[in-house]
Amino acid sequence: MISSVRGTVLAAIGTTAVIEVGGIGLSIQVTPQHALSLRVGSEATIRTALIVREDDLALYGFAEAEELLVFDLLRGVTGVGPKSALGVLAAMAPAEIANAVGREDDAAFRKVSGVGPKTAKLIVVSLAGKLMGVTAKAAAAQVSSVGDNVAVALVGLGWPERVALQAVEDALAAASPAERDAVPALLRLALAQLGPQGSLVSQGSTQSGGSA
Repeated sequence: MISSVRGTVLAAIGTTAVIEVGGIGLSIQVTPQHALSLRVGSEATIRTALIVREDDLALYGFAEAEELLVFDLLRGVTGVGPKSALGVLAAMAPAEIANAVGREDDAAFRKVSGVGPKTAKLIVVSLAGKLMGVTAKAAAAQVSSVGDNVAVALVGLGWPERVALQAVEDALAAASPAERDAVPALLRLALAQLGPQGSLVSQGSTQSGGSA
């Protein structure tokens, strides 16, 4: 099994990347987005799945471990071959796939070329409960992004970065799931943690210290 490839990018066109490893150019099937991210002449590491058939050996490659995980799960669904699995990942990010499965939204998969209504339903049923790790990582990334935005807003309002980060941490601990996903809601909670006079006191202390 070839689980990863690292080497110089010789070509990246359409859905094919060619990576030189030990003087040999390996052709790897990738999503169009992945191909566009590769630069000829630069070094790249690609996570791969080797598909062995009677008349063919094919490598499918991915930038992230979650993509490879979802690819392998998709291939386990009846009627979904490696090309169809790659097509799903070209149309939907792992987090989007996990969310669609969680919502039992087979319509999202029917939009993918080559995936019919029956196969779309099978994907939802077969992957149910198998993408918890992907969903958790996506949720954590969303919370991190929202928290970062709130911290920037607090600094812009005059609070020191250290104070702003602590307020965001406290707000996240007190927030409901819905509030963790929304910048305005989380900002209100962080402001409540700081109190109405926090920014003015901080600025006033700084000015007094400077004039003394």
